[in-house]
Amino acid sequence: MATAQTKASANMNTVFPILFAISIVHLLNDAMQSSVSALFPILKDSLALSYTQIGMIALAMNVTASLIQPLVGYYADIRPRPYILPIGVCFTLVGVIGLALAPYYSIILLAVIAMGIGSAVFHPESSRVAYLAAGGRRGLAQSIFQVGGNIGSSLGPIMTAVFFVSVGQFGVIWFTFAAIMAIIIQYYVARWYSQQDIKPKVRSVKPTTTDSKAGLSQTQITWAIVILVFLVFTKHVYMSGISSYYTFYLIEDYGVSVANAQWFLFAFLAASAAGTFLGGPLADRYGRRNIIWFSIFGTAPFSILLPYGDLFWTGVLCVCAGFVLSSAFSIIVVYAQELLPGRVGLISGLFFGLAFGIGGLGSAALGWIADYTSITFIMKLCSYLPLLGILALLLPKDNKELV
Repeated sequence: MATAQTKASANMNTVFPILFAISIVHLLNDAMQSSVSALFPILKDSLALSYTQIGMIALAMNVTASLIQPLVGYYADIRPRPYILPIGVCFTLVGVIGLALAPYYSIILLAVIAMGIGSAVFHPESSRVAYLAAGGRRGLAQSIFQVGGNIGSSLGPIMTAVFFVSVGQFGVIWFTFAAIMAIIIQYYVARWYSQQDIKPKVRSVKPTTTDSKAGLSQTQITWAIVILVFLVFTKHVYMSGISSYYTFYLIEDYGVSVANAQWFLFAFLAASAAGTFLGGPLADRYGRRNIIWFSIFGTAPFSILLPYGDLFWTGVLCVCAGFVLSSAFSIIVVYAQELLPGRVGLISGLFFGLAFGIGGLGSAALGWIADYTSITFIMKLCSYLPLLGILALLLPKDNKELV
């Protein structure tokens, strides 16, 4: 009995060294991925690519990750594989080298597919690690894990502004050092992961309503998952629109240089990182549903006004939109994990996969539309997506409920 109580107490302790380790790897992983979108203005000019082709590069990487991640999560629930973590980064390393050396559009597609495979392995398993290391603070744990990714993504525009504009595509080769560092850290995380009592703590034979949200029927849980999926769609199509095309919007409509446009995008992504970090602790305190609907729906005033401001106010509104919107995703993942606690890997893979897949499809679709309309139209079209965040009010209430 004493041993069981000791284990239960240990389970409630938040293992911050592991959380910070996977957050650092998330930073390195997403910094390497952000090099792809950071290169878009360079590749468009050097290879004479259309907006549709730009969107297809994002689609190739993100859909690869989208399709594989749920499978990785599903099989990890059945039989966790800790040492797949450093192996996944090896695929990213191959992709980075291929992207730096690719002379043709087709080779670029193959390189980003390899990077997509690396992310597909990394995200669901690392999210499971965050779940294990969280103790009783799951919102905070997911925020620490995900804020690393947001910071990494924000580095892409800086790289373009201060590095890629002058060095060009080959500059991506420097990310081989980041990949090697990530492999070393993931080996350390995998050792800790393999020492945990994984199956009893994460995977139950069959989730029950007492394990998830008390008093919810299977139908209610299913509808809640559907709503969460739709909210992921809303958030990530808007994010992909800004990440892929906001710099082109600034260049075409305001006459901003390629380098200066990247600083605006960096401000958006840095604000997104701050929002991600704050979202989890706020959800732990005020409830998951409250922060989810406020985050997505609360972005609408800023996103709708953004295409109509001058250069200064466009930048301010973009920062506000990024900060408010990005607090939602880590909470959505935690909320879904609590709905189905016996399927942590599957849920993590599904939602991270959806995020990548929807982002890729969104980039491709928006690029195709931009070729037939304009980048300004794309900014206006995307601006209304956060209004759909009102659907979060249909989610089951939390124990900590304000509305």
